[in-house]
Amino acid sequence: MAKIDDLINRIDDEELQNRIREEVRKLKKQKKFGLVYEEHLPEATPLYDVPIKQGSTVVKRDGDINEVYYVSKIEGDILRCIRMDRSKKETIFDIDEMVTVSQFGQPIFPFLKPLDRICNAPDSDLWHILIESDNYHALQLLLYLYEGKVDCIYIDPPYNTGARDWKYNNDYVAKDDKYRHSKWLSFMEHRLKLARRLLNPKESVLIVTIDEKEQARLGLLLEQLFPDARIQMVDSIINRKGVSRKGMQDGKSGEEVTQFSRVSEYIYFVMFGKMSVVKSSCNMLDTQTTDNDDVVENDKVQWLSMLRRGAASHRPDKPKHFYPIFVEPKSATIKSVGEPIPIDMPKENVTVPDGLVAVWPMRTDGSEGRWQLKKETFEKALSDGTAKLGSYNKKTDRWAINYLNEGIKDEIKRGAIIVVGKDDKGALVLKRENKKLLEPKSVWNQVSHNSSEYGTTLLNSIIGSERFSYPKSLYAVQDTVGLFVKDNPNALILDFFAGSGTTLHAVNLLNSEDGGKRKCILVTNNEVSNAEAKNLREQGYRQGDDEWERLGIAHYVTWPRTVCSIKGQDINGAPLNGTYLSSDNPMSDGFKSNAIFFKLGFLDKDEVSLGRNLKELLPMLWMKANAIGDCPTLNSDADIPEMLILPKNKMAVLIDEDSYPEFRDKVNLDKDIETVFIATDSEDGYREMISRLDVKQTYQLFRDYLDNFTLNKR
Repeated sequence: MAKIDDLINRIDDEELQNRIREEVRKLKKQKKFGLVYEEHLPEATPLYDVPIKQGSTVVKRDGDINEVYYVSKIEGDILRCIRMDRSKKETIFDIDEMVTVSQFGQPIFPFLKPLDRICNAPDSDLWHILIESDNYHALQLLLYLYEGKVDCIYIDPPYNTGARDWKYNNDYVAKDDKYRHSKWLSFMEHRLKLARRLLNPKESVLIVTIDEKEQARLGLLLEQLFPDARIQMVDSIINRKGVSRKGMQDGKSGEEVTQFSRVSEYIYFVMFGKMSVVKSSCNMLDTQTTDNDDVVENDKVQWLSMLRRGAASHRPDKPKHFYPIFVEPKSATIKSVGEPIPIDMPKENVTVPDGLVAVWPMRTDGSEGRWQLKKETFEKALSDGTAKLGSYNKKTDRWAINYLNEGIKDEIKRGAIIVVGKDDKGALVLKRENKKLLEPKSVWNQVSHNSSEYGTTLLNSIIGSERFSYPKSLYAVQDTVGLFVKDNPNALILDFFAGSGTTLHAVNLLNSEDGGKRKCILVTNNEVSNAEAKNLREQGYRQGDDEWERLGIAHYVTWPRTVCSIKGQDINGAPLNGTYLSSDNPMSDGFKSNAIFFKLGFLDKDEVSLGRNLKELLPMLWMKANAIGDCPTLNSDADIPEMLILPKNKMAVLIDEDSYPEFRDKVNLDKDIETVFIATDSEDGYREMISRLDVKQTYQLFRDYLDNFTLNKR
């Protein structure tokens, strides 16, 4: 800065010198320390379901989303548009060429369109929610519904690898984009600011997973945005085998060089108020035990499945690990172990001794897998009592084979696990010596956090392969979220980068283990993969077409996983195989749980102000009233009722002020009603009416809604 001051002093024109000096003074005040980036890079979102009207802002369906036009006139199917830049160029387009667009900062008036629901617990008031939407607009809606009420936000945002895995303004961000990191930081900043307002300031946590590409920048961003929070980072091993990393000598060109193989990712924990980590029997670094209360009381040690999962889990990968285990069903005993069979020999050619059944390492998709141990090692484990016959699944007509891995054996050697004796079949009876509750360490090394086996393989067994890449381990998410909501059975948990829906699955698992009623809200867009998009374009389809949307992540992955995991069935209706590691419950039992699938849409402000959109707004009112019971619906807006009294949803809505006396009497007589919405333009009238109601919370329609979204809070 001293050099700049010296140059200013050389200017002969005193007025110009003073003006420049003043501008420099302003710049000095704006100088930032720490993380510096382009904070307000523009964002826009195409709204394929919003009709184009005069006055709309639009873009070309297949064009640059930053090339925005204002619709000045509509003549049939022809749009007369003015370019929204300095040129103000007027252009004519066919209406099918264009799509409505929402630019960052524009007021929006959202509603929720019900698409589907799964009800596997009709007697339960608890409903989970999936919203298909751009997550920025969804966060704006959720602020209206739940500001300051969310207990835990868990997100797994795009890692910004440059490998066509993340879009900014409807286009992939490439490795050579000079604003790549600024775009990512600006994208995250916009959303994290809204997320902070959703969190309960007295006690809540924001959890963000990330890899090395943006880990350092994310840490600085979190410190900058949340100076009042306590922030810690954990290094979590998710793939012990590692993922190869290759690089260039100078980072851009030259010969390829070998780099460290990646085995872990990072998790940031941003804790507000009195939020603290729940202690458990596992410190997350040593071999995993479970923090299930019943299991701790019984000192139970988790036996593992002998069926290999994840990488190298097929028969050809290790042919000598494909052999039959002969079981006598009546006595539930392993009688003998067969020889490995040649790779080209069908297993049906093996002779099974009379009275026995052959148990083979068959994968959940029906293909041939392999055992964890070779025959000789398994036979020794049987003799030692470290392998045994597991449970029998009637639905799949299969026996499980269990064993103790090296980690458990090490704990036995160290005395952390005590051998009490052997059962009547010769298997070790174990109990855990240390009941002390432990603080989790900052490095996690858990077998169940393997993203290949308990992420990809698990997801594929539910909805089929090649639908989603790199899902999180179900148990990694369960442990991560559980460390903060284990002691809060009514926690509200939000994931606005929902991906395959692992978070909702994990919340259902947490609830099933302790009877909790934790509610999960998922938000995801409906993007298709790069390969699918290319294929669809070649077939003549465009984004917004039914054929395109059907293959989007919300419809093709997130919702199917939610439905299947709740039902306990795969995508084809067959019972799910296996048991949940943390509970020993069969996956085929599903969950006593309910979920509803919405799509975020947008309304016309004038129509809302006239009270014509009760049908569209009713699901949102249901959410604002805590989403109790099955979401109510109206068949049509044509015949709007004077009032709605909905005891099962613990809510009521008054539309016609003239019906207030009757409405008041019904609400006050029905002690189940907790939330009331009153449609009136009069502030004084609203205050007078609510003063005579015996309810917990009230809201003014439609003024409350319009004021909130007209301001478009950030």
